[in-house]
Amino acid sequence: MTAQIEPKPALDLADQPDLAAARRVLELEAAGLAALADTLDGGFIEALDRLGAIQGRIIVTGMGKSGHVARKIAATLASTGSPALFVHPGEASHGDLGMITSEDAIIALSNSGDTSELGDIIAYCRRRAIPLIAMTAKTKSQLAEQSDLALILPKAAEACPMGLAPTTSTTMMLALGDAIAIALLERRGFSAQDFHQLHPGGTLGQKLQRVSEVMHGTDELPLCRPDTPMAEAILTMTAKTWGCVGVIDEGGGLIGIITDGDLRRHMEQDLLGRTAGEVMTVGPQIIRGQALVAEAIGMMNARKIYCLFVVEDAPADEHTGGQAAAPRPVGIVRIHDCLRAGYT
Repeated sequence: MTAQIEPKPALDLADQPDLAAARRVLELEAAGLAALADTLDGGFIEALDRLGAIQGRIIVTGMGKSGHVARKIAATLASTGSPALFVHPGEASHGDLGMITSEDAIIALSNSGDTSELGDIIAYCRRRAIPLIAMTAKTKSQLAEQSDLALILPKAAEACPMGLAPTTSTTMMLALGDAIAIALLERRGFSAQDFHQLHPGGTLGQKLQRVSEVMHGTDELPLCRPDTPMAEAILTMTAKTWGCVGVIDEGGGLIGIITDGDLRRHMEQDLLGRTAGEVMTVGPQIIRGQALVAEAIGMMNARKIYCLFVVEDAPADEHTGGQAAAPRPVGIVRIHDCLRAGYT
């Protein structure tokens, strides 16, 4: 006889104290972020001006929970085009001050503004005239008063029921660091290609890969001239193993392509007695090296082809009567190359 398993009664979530606590935390921190957004003023712009003008790096520092947030802010700045690093205040007092140069700027985090471990960094900045930007909740504090510019966090209740554990305050610091990083990114015109240079690994790096990173170069290109006999063009196709041959004009510009399909279509028309120019398909599909791999895959899938010539624009010259010349092939890319590189 099979034992009957009684179904568990549906859980009533309406009065769950855990969910109530979680919602309270999120609502308090969201209110803190809204208040922070409302307080942004010309001081934020001045901070960006100072940080954008330095020749060195942005040093981010803080102690305790503020230190953990400072480390993340430094990482975000560095990954979005603003060279940055985290310096621990305690280690700074024992030699790591040497990591800070006169060309750098410092962002120091402290909710109270009176963190004793920051004293040596503050004094070092003042001696060497290194720009110091404070991120604190207290206007009347050592850090705020000694800094060149203080970004003051608005008054907001900590989410801890005792009002002790740094929660809302650290969330505001983290968000303000993100705001600084993204504002600097937009000032610099930091592009997706720039982002890829700093994130070559992982899924994000794969999505931002450019065609030039996966293509085969000029040494492997199958090319011939329009007056090349088809017997010779077929040998070039066979030797290069791409299943196609590009046809170039006297200036090296790509004007056509011969594929396996073109060979089949001309098989009964005295194929070997023709020239490449007579058999080629004019205006082949091409792509630029700076295009993303995703675009190359999309083009090949849409047109049901398996390779693309990679080209660069050729300058106009006397041979073209001032008109733009045909683009010059600089590489070739197959869909297999894109997939082998890890793009999915």
